[in-house]
Amino acid sequence: MKSNYKIFNDPVYGFITIPQGILLDVIDHPWFQRLRRIKQTGMTHLVYPGALHTRFHHLLGALHLAMQAVDVLQQKGVDISEEEREGLYLAILLHDIGHGPFSHALEKHFVDLPHEEISLLYMKYFNALWPGKLDIAIQIFSDQYPKAFLHQLISGQIDLDRMDYLKRDSFYTGVAEGVIGHDRIIKMLHVIDGQLVVEEKGIYSIEKFLVARRLMYWQVYLHKTSLSAELMLQHFWQRLKELVLTGQYSISNPTLNYFIHHPTPPDPSTDPSSLLQRYASIDDIDIEYEIKRAVRAQDPLLQLLATGLNERLLFSLEYNSTKSKTELVKKMNQSEQLNMQNLSDKLVWQGFERNIFYQSNVKDEIFILAKSGSVKPFAELSEFEMHQKIIEKKFICYPKNKLLLHLLNNSKDFD
Repeated sequence: MKSNYKIFNDPVYGFITIPQGILLDVIDHPWFQRLRRIKQTGMTHLVYPGALHTRFHHLLGALHLAMQAVDVLQQKGVDISEEEREGLYLAILLHDIGHGPFSHALEKHFVDLPHEEISLLYMKYFNALWPGKLDIAIQIFSDQYPKAFLHQLISGQIDLDRMDYLKRDSFYTGVAEGVIGHDRIIKMLHVIDGQLVVEEKGIYSIEKFLVARRLMYWQVYLHKTSLSAELMLQHFWQRLKELVLTGQYSISNPTLNYFIHHPTPPDPSTDPSSLLQRYASIDDIDIEYEIKRAVRAQDPLLQLLATGLNERLLFSLEYNSTKSKTELVKKMNQSEQLNMQNLSDKLVWQGFERNIFYQSNVKDEIFILAKSGSVKPFAELSEFEMHQKIIEKKFICYPKNKLLLHLLNNSKDFD
């Protein structure tokens, strides 16, 4: 006898039970299965070796939390119909399907669209494949559905998406600072006047959540070595595209070639299936193959970046450094050991990263249901000092001599 549900054994939450029907139809679709080959945290595994979990893991986890949240809200008398429940589940299951290889690390490098817009295109495609099944999901995802709290569960300063990625990324990286009390927060959720709120008893869990997110950003997502690897990956891909477009290098992957030659594809609304089919055929493995192959490239810059990524000879990255690009370029050019072949200027990168602890007076502000029955902004009730200013750190990134000497001593004369 065929079971009417499927169980996934998740290392973070245990068994996740999903009923037969549209949810499993979506999960079983090849375009969703592709997410097994997209790393959740980009290049972070080069810093934290365990961070090899995927977008597939994350979306199953977010779906699991959504199921828990709906159960809690319905127990408190919140009106959520079966159609709305399914719409929410589909929206959160598909909210990240638009991610490309290495997730945020190469976002907008293949199609000049943010992953959210690509996710919406996938939802619309599936809605045509299963006529009308995703109508509510699309409205919830786009914040067009009358019950605003359904969208707030997916996108906000304390949404289920963030709850899962903090819990999951903390688990796989081993960074304990990211551990949050997701179960306590979910138990404290409620809906007042159509808006998602947190009962006052959960205020300390919210504070812990915000602190954990801030620490995870600087310790994991914006860790200097992880950021260095992402910058190297981005510059590798940019250099590869330049060489392919000028006929100096060739790759055999037809889909990668398509996106290199069509940086702005035709309007996806005219033929979305063509764009989505191509996009769904590329993943981390395609880029990793090109990196491995380019270790033997004739172009010294492409070879250096590929070697650095392939052998984890990463650039140095310093936050708030007093070093200047001019100074570093001059030093490399003056080195008798290093024949930089006029590449020095292309090997020193500057920029900045920013993060904000909490934002009040915004659409997705966190509201607290006080014991008196009134609803107040989180910042008014919290005893914790809310840092609302944007924390911005400048960085400079440049190659270590070890990588440069390695390149010179192991130069390949063939493509």
